[in-house]
Amino acid sequence: MSPITRRGFLRTTCCSAAGVAAASLSRLGLVSAFAQGTDYKALVCIFMFGGNDGNNMIVPYDTSGYDNYAQLRANLALPYNVLWPIQPKSLSTPFAFHPKFPEIQNLFNGGQLAAVVNVGTLVQPTTRDQYLNGQVSVPINLFSHADQQQQMQTDILHYTSFGSVGWGGLVADQMLAIYGGNFPIMISLAGVNVFAQGLIAQPMQTSGDPTLALTGFSQSPADQARLAAFQTLLTLDTGLELIQAASTTTGNAVQNAQNLAAALAQGTPLKTKFPKDPLSAQLKQVAQIIQVRSALGLSRQIFFVSLGGFDTHSNQLSRQTMLLGDVSQAMNAFYQATGEMGVSQQVLTFTLSDFARTLQPDSTNGSDHAWGNHLLVMGGAVLGGDFYGTWPTLTLGGPDDATNQGRWIPTTSLDQYGATLAVWFGVPPAVLPSIFPNLPNFSTQTLGFLPGTLARRHIRT
Repeated sequence: MSPITRRGFLRTTCCSAAGVAAASLSRLGLVSAFAQGTDYKALVCIFMFGGNDGNNMIVPYDTSGYDNYAQLRANLALPYNVLWPIQPKSLSTPFAFHPKFPEIQNLFNGGQLAAVVNVGTLVQPTTRDQYLNGQVSVPINLFSHADQQQQMQTDILHYTSFGSVGWGGLVADQMLAIYGGNFPIMISLAGVNVFAQGLIAQPMQTSGDPTLALTGFSQSPADQARLAAFQTLLTLDTGLELIQAASTTTGNAVQNAQNLAAALAQGTPLKTKFPKDPLSAQLKQVAQIIQVRSALGLSRQIFFVSLGGFDTHSNQLSRQTMLLGDVSQAMNAFYQATGEMGVSQQVLTFTLSDFARTLQPDSTNGSDHAWGNHLLVMGGAVLGGDFYGTWPTLTLGGPDDATNQGRWIPTTSLDQYGATLAVWFGVPPAVLPSIFPNLPNFSTQTLGFLPGTLARRHIRT
């Protein structure tokens, strides 16, 4: 399949959007319905940069499974008595979460969180023999941070150049075509990233307070006059396309920041207490923006937040312990905030990471880059308390090991994971391949961890 083009995407988008509009309300009607609070959904992506070690995030808890894990993980094995046990609904064998995941365990047991196991970038279903014998296409530059971070955000896996649009941005394009809106559907609170880039929808991207796109102007008459002059300059027609485009982008950013600031001024302080870590700070901002959704006039929103430091080549136990503690507390606080706002059924939070890490430790109390990983999905709509996908065989050189070091060949693709989220979000199924180009290569295209998606529970233990 060739890379996605703007012309091809627009053709598909217009056809699908016309069909959806004909079968339901007009765009104006949809926006009006949202203004009355009848239709709202949000996706929140948490990206763990560096490659989170899924092998220690979820651990086998039955006697034989844990003993096998402990033997192979050696100095990276977590003690049995500090793990948080869970019993997935569809399984007879128990598992456990990392010692710093008590909040995640509570969410799982309460049915608000599920794990999707052994997910990764796949061009097509791949076996160990096919991989070792070069019989199938695989993502380029496997085990490379830059490439795999880009691929997890774009789902463009087998081209020689990086993709310039992200699947989050393409989902936002679809929502803009269906619902409209004058404020960005896509907001990144983790700076500029490709996940947020679409072909039509323009993202709002910031590494701090999203209302501070232009600072240094007080309310004094002189400062306000300078600000007005600057904004006027941005509207002048220079006749130069690149300068004009840059001025338009800057002007839109300033206006969006002002609009968001005005909307947030209508909000009330959340009672939910967020911890004082970077991920919690980002998720608190997301919650505050969701709280004033009616003022922004959007029926769909997508957010991108991140946490770095997961490249644990050394001292993995202490480093991951700190990071996963932040993840657990931040996700729990955010879920509680959605409950406080009455939108827990309408907000879905999900994780991504570069890749997993090898089951076999390295020589410096760490682990190396791997492939298939375990991901988390959280929200009131999640069919939680269960695992989705196929658990890997934890055997070095076994049927799921790509390199004899415990690099699991994914048994669920990023395309299937993302498509499940997109269908719940309202993307017409007919256009899913324009966002997830490898999806047609998989017979089962959605995973069942959300209402309205086909279940796939082939858990092998």
